[in-house]
Amino acid sequence: MKLILFDDGGGELAPLTDLRPAFDVRTGAWTPHERWSQLGLPPAGLIVPEPQVELTQELHPKLGVNLPIVGGATLVNGRWPLAARDAETIAALEPGHALVDGGTVLAAKVADPSSDLLDTSSYEATDHEARLLERCWHVRSLRDACLSYDLSQLAPAKGVVVRENARVADTAVLDASSGAIVIDEDARIGHHAVILGPAYVGPGSTVAEHATIRPNTAIGPVCKVGGEVSGTIFQGYANKTHDGYLGDSYVGMWVNLGAGTTNSNLLNTYGEIIVDRQRTGETFLGCVLGDHVRTAICTRIMTGAVVGTGTMWAASTAVSGRVGAMRWMTDAGERAYRPEKFLEVARAAMARRERSPSQPEIDRFAMLAQVGERG
Repeated sequence: MKLILFDDGGGELAPLTDLRPAFDVRTGAWTPHERWSQLGLPPAGLIVPEPQVELTQELHPKLGVNLPIVGGATLVNGRWPLAARDAETIAALEPGHALVDGGTVLAAKVADPSSDLLDTSSYEATDHEARLLERCWHVRSLRDACLSYDLSQLAPAKGVVVRENARVADTAVLDASSGAIVIDEDARIGHHAVILGPAYVGPGSTVAEHATIRPNTAIGPVCKVGGEVSGTIFQGYANKTHDGYLGDSYVGMWVNLGAGTTNSNLLNTYGEIIVDRQRTGETFLGCVLGDHVRTAICTRIMTGAVVGTGTMWAASTAVSGRVGAMRWMTDAGERAYRPEKFLEVARAAMARRERSPSQPEIDRFAMLAQVGERG
């Protein structure tokens, strides 16, 4: 089938989608986009909200973004992380038919490209229950199911899979007794590191010496991870090399956690965790860190904290609640992170991985800074 992934802009997903569409958010070993590609059904096109067009085109230069649909096509909602698990049901849709959950189109076979493609009234609808990304903490809620599916594809025989050119130190311990472990291409596992499955270490990533990686952790590409990590998803290109605990969290790209940074993932009352005055349904929930977040040494991050894209936390007080994007936090108080200073730091950090910010990213940083100033 001709597959087109779309981000309908639904939910309240910031900071996850500040610099990417929903189908590029890592929810396990893979993103929703990668799941379809690994299934042998790479998307032929993408649909995103207008502010995301240039960013998405930069991320997927070979794909058309928001182009007119010519001929038949199957649309799939990018906020549905495990849609690939229902690939047969989606492929069987007839033209003009859709799977819907409440008022949301999950998947549809386009019959009339001139109609409103994301309007449920444009289709003959069939109810289909799905778990969508609706809030930023849903990367935690959906983590186990997504990682389980991904590892079933990467390691169908379970056990330990070490890909080409990956290197695992002789003294490292890989314990797959409770779930598969996949060490992807060019990854490095240091001496005396312990990895407990289910777990995934992405291409080019490094697990430092003496690190403990506990179950349900997914490390994206080109990360450096050390200390004690449990149930955490790293989007990619992040640095948490030093000691400190990180649990039940999401770490965006280009995040750098200072030595000793530690988070709480459980309330002292053992109660349900509240984020943005909303019940999460979670007892274990650490933090959500947007892209380019940086913390000073020995930073403490409280249960359920959400830190916006580009924020520097250099205060001795604990991070708590929701912190806006592009903020500079010190003991002297909170102020805006000057865009020119932020870009100087971002360029220096990315150059260490032979990368640099694109113009669409730079434009997005400026927009986030303006929103932060108005807020």
